[in-house]
Amino acid sequence: MKAFKYIAALIILIIHSIPFYILVNLSFKPIEDTSSKWMPSSSLRFENFIDAWKDAQLGRAVLNNGIVTLLAVILVVLIGACASYPLARHATRWNRFVYTLCISCLIVPALTILVPLYKFIVDVGGINTYWAIILTQVTFSLPMTIFLFTGFVSTVPRELDEAGLIDGCSRYGIFLRIIFPLLKPITATVVILIGVQVWNDYQFSVFFLQKKEMMTIPVALSGFVSQFHSNISWVAAGCFIGMLPLTVVYLFLQKYFVKGMVEGAIKG
Repeated sequence: MKAFKYIAALIILIIHSIPFYILVNLSFKPIEDTSSKWMPSSSLRFENFIDAWKDAQLGRAVLNNGIVTLLAVILVVLIGACASYPLARHATRWNRFVYTLCISCLIVPALTILVPLYKFIVDVGGINTYWAIILTQVTFSLPMTIFLFTGFVSTVPRELDEAGLIDGCSRYGIFLRIIFPLLKPITATVVILIGVQVWNDYQFSVFFLQKKEMMTIPVALSGFVSQFHSNISWVAAGCFIGMLPLTVVYLFLQKYFVKGMVEGAIKG
């Protein structure tokens, strides 16, 4: 049985390593190399990373990604955590309706309302602005965030609230001083899930961030692929650069990720 587990783990590892191998292999291939993506390149072209960085202005794109992702994640965590506390602690008819409404939003594809959303953003002057794309990302990330936070808060004993009230804390004080510090695992989970979603977003960024200096990494790299031109090596090199920041963040938060994901979904 133990041998079977090791074999299954090895198979899963190989399957998950295939996309990474293809990405690394393509990122080092010369442009003129038209061999299969599975075949290792005969020579390693490190200049692909430099060319992709300069041509796509990835320095500015990484900065844009960082600003949008950081602010969006901060707002999502603060709003989601604050909203989840009363929803988890007070099961009134109104709170159940609000929670059900939030969960129902998870089944609505974002692209179905893209046209009216784009018109609204144009009307309020939000094209090529940080605040418009950030608020859009926060809006579509809150349902999942509230679902996870509410499930996790439900696992926190209510006796902690009662002890806080006895000690003279207000409801706000109980949340800020007692409950919120206990939400580290689910907060790490939300940071990773929403951070990856916002960092890799293309569907909103391509419409709302149209100026070259405002483009994020996915939009900037899409310029390497068109009807008459395709530079897959530069795209792969740019993707490799773009995934490094999130990889570092995940390495720091991975010990909280599984715990928060499981506990946040059990009672949600």
